[in-house]
Amino acid sequence: MREHSTFMHGGNVHANGIRQHYLRYGGRHGLRAGRDPVVVVPGITSPAATWGFVGEHFGTTYDTYVLDVRGRGLSSASDTLDYGLDAQARDVVAFAETLGLERYSVVGHSMGARIAVRAAAAKPAGMARIVLVDPPVSGPGRRPYPSKLPWYVDSMRIARDGAGYEAMRAFCPTWTDEQLQLRAEWLHTCDERAVRASFDGFHTDDIHRDLPAIDVPVMLMTAGRGDVVLQSDVDEIQRLVPHLVHAHVANAGHMIPWDDEAGFYRAFGGFLGAPLPFEIAAGR
Repeated sequence: MREHSTFMHGGNVHANGIRQHYLRYGGRHGLRAGRDPVVVVPGITSPAATWGFVGEHFGTTYDTYVLDVRGRGLSSASDTLDYGLDAQARDVVAFAETLGLERYSVVGHSMGARIAVRAAAAKPAGMARIVLVDPPVSGPGRRPYPSKLPWYVDSMRIARDGAGYEAMRAFCPTWTDEQLQLRAEWLHTCDERAVRASFDGFHTDDIHRDLPAIDVPVMLMTAGRGDVVLQSDVDEIQRLVPHLVHAHVANAGHMIPWDDEAGFYRAFGGFLGAPLPFEIAAGR
C-alpha cells in the first residue's frame, strides 16, 4: 500500500442472491462533504483489483466502491450462475441497497457501462447519475464489437496455466510492466463461461432501447484513439438521451485510464459533484 493510500478495506456482501466482493476507498470524508458515493463497475475481464489505481484516486474525493462483477475476481461464480445483463444490473442495485447507499453514482467501463444502462433504465431509488465509459454499442442488427472472443479466451487460458506478465504483453503490448503484472495476477479469476456470456450479450442485448428510459444525469466518455464508440454512435445516443453530457479523451484507446489516466480524471469535470484532482500519485 502506498503512503497516503485511500484504500480502506475489501469486503463481501450477500446481495441479489450471490456473494459480491468489493474494494472500498476514501470512506466517509466524501460523504461529510455532501458528495454521493461512487460505485465503479469494471469491464468484461477486469476484476476489481485491476481498477485499484482508479479507486485510489477516486478515494481522494469520494467514498468509492469498486465491484467484482459476478464471475470475476472474488465474487460468486459457478457452472449454473446466470451471467446475463439483467442479473448483472440487478447486482449493482442490490449491492447499493444492501450497503445502505441512499444516493450513489455509477461509473461503468465497457461492459460495466452497459450494466449501468440496464440498471438505470429500471429507475432504482438512490441511483443519482451514471457515467458510461466507452460502452460497446453493438447489439441486434448493429456492427459487432471490434474485439474478438479468442483474445479473451486465449489470454485467460494462459493465465489459468500460470503465465507471467511477459506472456500478457502479446495481448496488451502498450501496457506497462505494472499493469501487465496485475492482469497476469488476476485474469485467472475470470470465469470463461461468464466472459463468453457477456461477449455474446454484447451482440444480443439491445441497450439502445434502454437509453430513453434513463432520467438521471448521464455522461458518455469516449476514447479518441478507440474504435468502440464512433462519432455517429455519440450522435445517436445523444438523440436517445437529450440530457446526456459527452466527454472525449483524445489521447486514449478503449482502456482510457490505462492510456491517459490524468485525462480520464479531467474528463469528469464536476459531473460527480466535485472535480477529481488531475495529478497522478508518484509510482503510477
